Amino acid sequence: MHTVAVLALDLVIPFDLSTPIEVFTRTRLQDGRPGYQVRICAEHPEVDAGLFTLRAPFGLDGLEDAGTIIVPGTARPMDPLPPAVRHALKAAAANGTRIASICSGAFSLAAAGLLGGLRATTHWAAADRLVTAYPDITVEPDVLYVDNGQILTSAGAAAGLDLCLHLIRRDHGSAVAADAARLSVMPLEREGGQAQFIVQPLPPAPRGSALEPLLIWLQASLARDMTMTDIAAHAGMSPRTLMRRFREQTGATPLQWLHRARVRQAQHLLETTDHTVERIGAQVGFASPTAFRDRFKRVTGVSPHTYRRTFR
Repeated sequence: MHTVAVLALDLVIPFDLSTPIEVFTRTRLQDGRPGYQVRICAEHPEVDAGLFTLRAPFGLDGLEDAGTIIVPGTARPMDPLPPAVRHALKAAAANGTRIASICSGAFSLAAAGLLGGLRATTHWAAADRLVTAYPDITVEPDVLYVDNGQILTSAGAAAGLDLCLHLIRRDHGSAVAADAARLSVMPLEREGGQAQFIVQPLPPAPRGSALEPLLIWLQASLARDMTMTDIAAHAGMSPRTLMRRFREQTGATPLQWLHRARVRQAQHLLETTDHTVERIGAQVGFASPTAFRDRFKRVTGVSPHTYRRTFR
């Protein structure tokens, strides 16, 4: 039987820890047999879980013969990874064991050297920290999980469910995964990714820079139909000069900045008003409902209607 070892580190996030335990222990094959054997492993018998202390039945040697290792997130992901844990994860990876992280557990995989050169994700609020700490990882903050084959990572909270169901589908097929999804009261496939939960930040210009008045004007003029020429004229620069300075100070083009600001304002209106999607698109400056829907989905991963259903 396939053994899933869930690694409990100190300050483990209880939700992340319980997700694989619940999903894999309740998985049944089509003939009724259990799909997995689940064990909880830790460096020491007692694990600090924040509000409580838990006892792990298995030590790190419980990882050695596991078919899959799940690494839940911790409340302090930037803390150093214990050397014994790092060695155990590296040894398991070298042995071909499948290893997956939930939420900030990606930091543990990165600290063990398992994500170098790979795509990965984590909770969207921690994505920038992962990029800064491990620049050799291609971080994708807008997806629910990333499957590199042997190494997988998932985003925060409920995305751990998506990852577990994905692993069950890989191991036993869609029918078994669909049954596990029903037991979890969870769709087997969710629309969109975690981008829909992110309030898109606007690339800033340094306070007091020459662009600050222009950005304030753009933010106040979202509903206007503006071209690059219009923006350059307001800034008193040629389009080429404006493009260069805008990229230098914000990392985006003026139109990219404007589109993101419009989508951000649309998110707010979808959450707080009863205006139709068409009206909101016009209010934030899109020339047509189609252009609004296309841009909104490109930025958030879901349609305006789906976003409203989720966040009203």
